[in-house]
Amino acid sequence: MNHNELIQYMERAFTSYSSGKAVIPPVGELIFTEPKGEAHIKYGYIKGADTYCIKIASGFYDNPKIGLPSSQGMMLLFSQKTGQPLAVLLDEGLLTDIRTAAAGALAAKYFAPKKIKAIGIIGTGIQARLQLQYLKEITSCRKVWVWGRNQENAQRFKNDLEKEFDVHIATLTAELASQCNLIVTTTPATKPLLKAEYILPGTHITAMGSDTATKQELESELLNKADILVVDSIPQSQSRGEVFRAMQDGLISPGKLAELGKVIRDPALQRKNDQQISVVDLTGVAVQDIMIANAVYNAYKASV
Repeated sequence: MNHNELIQYMERAFTSYSSGKAVIPPVGELIFTEPKGEAHIKYGYIKGADTYCIKIASGFYDNPKIGLPSSQGMMLLFSQKTGQPLAVLLDEGLLTDIRTAAAGALAAKYFAPKKIKAIGIIGTGIQARLQLQYLKEITSCRKVWVWGRNQENAQRFKNDLEKEFDVHIATLTAELASQCNLIVTTTPATKPLLKAEYILPGTHITAMGSDTATKQELESELLNKADILVVDSIPQSQSRGEVFRAMQDGLISPGKLAELGKVIRDPALQRKNDQQISVVDLTGVAVQDIMIANAVYNAYKASV
C-alpha cells in the first residue's frame, strides 16, 4: 500500500465512525511512572464487516536510552462472525505510527490553507518524520521548520531529511510559528508548547501528541482563538487531548467542536478562506486501527 492509499483508508475510517457505522468503546489506559510510560487499549468493529480488532500500543519514553524504540504494541484481528482469531500483527507500534501519520495528512488535506509557505514540525521523533513523508501526498511545499527540546536530535532530523526537504531548525516554537502556516505537533508534552499569540492568521495546526488527560501541546487560549476546531472523536475529546484541557480551563464548550468524519462529508464545515485559523485535535480512534489491520490482513491473504 502506498501513502495515498493509506490516507484514503483513514478517510473511510473517520466517515464510518461519524456516520454511526462503528462501535468503539472507551479507551483502556495504563499510566506508568517508573520508568515513565503508558499503554493504550483500543478496540471495536464496523457494523456489517467481517472482523473486529483489539489494539494494544505503548510508549515508554526512556527506551531510546537503552537502545529500544519508544513505541511498542500489537493488533489482534478476530472474525466478527465466529470470534475466531484471524491474525496477530506484532508490529511494535509501526501500524499505529503509520495510521497516525496518514490521519495527519488527511487533516491537512481538508484544512491546510491553499498556499502553504512552510511546514512546521514540533518534535523530532518517528511521528515527526512520518508526518512529513505523508504530507508529501498533500502539498508540494518542501520548506520545513523543526523544533525539538534536544538540539542534537533536531540536527539529526535535519541531516536525515535534507535530501527531500529544505529543513531549518527553530530555537523557539515562536520562531517556528512565525515562519509556518501548517504546523504539526508530535510530542508527549504536558505543558503547552504553542501559545495563541504565536500563530499567524490562516494557520492550520494538527495536534496529535496529546492523547491522554495529562498531555498538552497547545495553550488553551489557542483553541479558543481558532475559527475551526475539529476532533477525531467528540466523545473521546471529553476525557483526553487538547480539547479536554481547554474545556477544563473553561475556554471552549462542546458546541464549538466538529467531528472530522462529519466535516469531511460537509463542505460547509470546512475552511472558507486562508485567513481562518484551524485546529484538528487527533487523539487516535480505534476505527483507524480496524481499517489498517484489515488492510494488512487483506493484502497478506491476496499474496498467498
